Amino acid sequence: MRLSRALKDKRPQYNEKHDKVILQHDNARPHVTKVVKTYLETLKWEVLPHPPYSSDVAPSDYHLFRSMAHGLADQHFRSYEEVKNWIDSWIASKDDQFFRRGIRTLPERWEKVVASDGQYFES
Repeated sequence: MRLSRALKDKRPQYNEKHDKVILQHDNARPHVTKVVKTYLETLKWEVLPHPPYSSDVAPSDYHLFRSMAHGLADQHFRSYEEVKNWIDSWIASKDDQFFRRGIRTLPERWEKVVASDGQYFES
């Protein structure tokens, strides 16, 4: 329940606009274990289905990391601290609309996955 409370603490406006949390995560083994499924059921969170091996519907893959990769193209780091500072700075440089765009394109991408019968497709 700490996760649910943390979400409410960090995003108090969420409770005012929505009656439930909708979670999308991939099918990695840690995410689909019985204990995780049971925990998510106790939270009454809706879990969106995710086709196996489908980065086409993961906003982090098709939006966040793709954009981040462009920024990393000419970067060279000498330490973990430099990497961490660059990532923190890069994320802070993005406005709310950047992250909203990644989420809002999800339904369209799901339609493409369904239309391609679960096969990968070019963006």
